[in-house]
This record gives sequence, structure tokens and C-alpha cells, in this order.
Amino acid sequence: METKKKVFLILTIIFLIIMILIGIDISSKTTFPGSKGNLKERIMDSEINE
Repeated sequence: METKKKVFLILTIIFLIIMILIGIDISSKTTFPGSKGNLKERIMDSEINE
């Protein structure tokens, strides 16, 4: 029983590390929505340019 707990613990730690790395990768490729400025102004500018 003790070895099963150790294997489960190791697999859990590996899974969490992988999920954290995926989260960091995704967050580095996206921007925070609040940093984009006013959305209405951007929509109006894109409609004028078309």
C-alpha cells in the first residue's frame, strides 16, 4: 500500500507541474483584457477603415 501512495504522489506532482507549465505558456501568448483600452473605440475605428 505504501508504494501505491508514493507512485500516486509522484504522478500527481508530475501532472501539476505539466499543468502549471501549460498555464504559463498560454498566459504568455495572451494579453489581459483590461489592457486593451476602450473596446467601442476600437470597433468604430475598424468599421471606418473598412
